[in-house]
Amino acid sequence: MISLHRLNGQSIVLNADLIEYVEATPDTVVTLTSGNKLRVLETLDEIQRRVVAYKRAIHGPEPSQSGGNPAPAASR
Repeated sequence: MISLHRLNGQSIVLNADLIEYVEATPDTVVTLTSGNKLRVLETLDEIQRRVVAYKRAIHGPEPSQSGGNPAPAASR
């Protein structure tokens, strides 16, 4: 979940997995997989950073960023 603000300043928490795409038109418009659209104060770049941070918190860093080798396969 990521925290955003509607144009009137109201805080909302959005399931980042439901974002289909984000546009800057000049307001930032978040379109959800349901087709609903939200206009928010945050920039496109800020939303992208928040989604990436959320995904990393859930799934961990990409293997190339972990600094180590992938875990070996379990032997049978």
